[in-house]
Amino acid sequence: MEPQPQPTAAAGRAPAGPAATVETVFRIESPRVIAAVARMVRDVGIAEELAQDALVAALEQWPRDGVPDNPGAWLMAAAKHRAVDLIRRRENYARKLAEIGRDLETTAPPEEPSDPDDIDDDLLRLVFTTCHPVLSPDARIALTLRLLGGLTTPEIARAFLVPEPTVAQRIVRAKRTLATKNVAFEVPYGPDREARLGSVLDVIYLIFNEGYAATAGDDWLRPGLCEDALRLARVLSGLMPKEPEVHALTSLLEFQASRAAARTGPSGEPILLKDQNRGRWNRMLIARGITALSRADATATGGPGPYALQAAIAACHAHAYTYEETDWKTIATLYGLLAARVPSPVVELNRAVAVSMAEGPEPALEIVDSLAAEPALRDYHLLPSVRGDLLRRLGRTAEARAEFERAATLTRNEPEREMLLRRAADTGV
Repeated sequence: MEPQPQPTAAAGRAPAGPAATVETVFRIESPRVIAAVARMVRDVGIAEELAQDALVAALEQWPRDGVPDNPGAWLMAAAKHRAVDLIRRRENYARKLAEIGRDLETTAPPEEPSDPDDIDDDLLRLVFTTCHPVLSPDARIALTLRLLGGLTTPEIARAFLVPEPTVAQRIVRAKRTLATKNVAFEVPYGPDREARLGSVLDVIYLIFNEGYAATAGDDWLRPGLCEDALRLARVLSGLMPKEPEVHALTSLLEFQASRAAARTGPSGEPILLKDQNRGRWNRMLIARGITALSRADATATGGPGPYALQAAIAACHAHAYTYEETDWKTIATLYGLLAARVPSPVVELNRAVAVSMAEGPEPALEIVDSLAAEPALRDYHLLPSVRGDLLRRLGRTAEARAEFERAATLTRNEPEREMLLRRAADTGV
């Protein structure tokens, strides 16, 4: 079992020596290098191999010759030269080489786009490729973390508590699927872009959520995953400045990340929202969330999208300096709008919590009980957890304790199980 949250860089240790410098630079620069090379060879698997070849060359040369002034440009040039050599060696690339061969050696990757309707950015193409709907959600996550997050296969396996061979197979199959399905290395336009963008945002959101509240294992939080997802969201906001839901997702993640330090106790135990020390909330991240939400509002042309509504809910919490000051009525209304936009039993369960705070536990319990037969919530531990809290507030302590105990049997996260058992014990009979 993973002993600590998955790190994003050498377990938090400061790099030392040329080899460590190469590793650090490659982790930072590899997404852009892979993206630029993939534009040339039209295959993300081959692009990753060529980037790895450039890494090997750096490991050989930098300790001997010194780290170059612009190490990212050095890696880019090394990988692109290898791509040109590969293209020249392949007969099936002869026509393409005749058209663009010489330019490839000197052409730098395009800068960030100024107009999202005419996007010419390699990194953005890579995002849309790794999150292509032809891949399963698990494969999208693994490939995105591998190529855009710079994580190794063991790191991804530790983060999601799955065997390394499983992650490796997902990545290999994902690359093979993209190749065999002839998935174009491009950013789609019009309705196709909107449909694909949803997949991109969902993958980033899933990565963050796994870090924010791990589904299983010995850790309640996995900060490294939250950091990776937030970084990807920020990059996407820069690449697609006129897409409101991109800014909205970034806003949501900024707000959620701002609470991280207050969500666990000294021993890593979960701390519920009402018990958190809000003085530990990160005000800088909250300010970034407010700014991103303003950008989402400014670029929106219609009603708010799902991520904009969730970001608005998170903003309500961020603006409240105490739990008692929270605007639960507005939150309940926003959840109602979200449920109308994207109907989901989980959204309804969250709305029930807000209703319980705005109107009392009785109307909320009616909502929760109406969800009991939902197949999607059959093994969802938060359903009995929420129900237990409502029953406790209504004085039905025996029923509440049973619900907390049932919730404890359903969760696969050890700190959360211990917390639910404590709540059951504290409820009494």
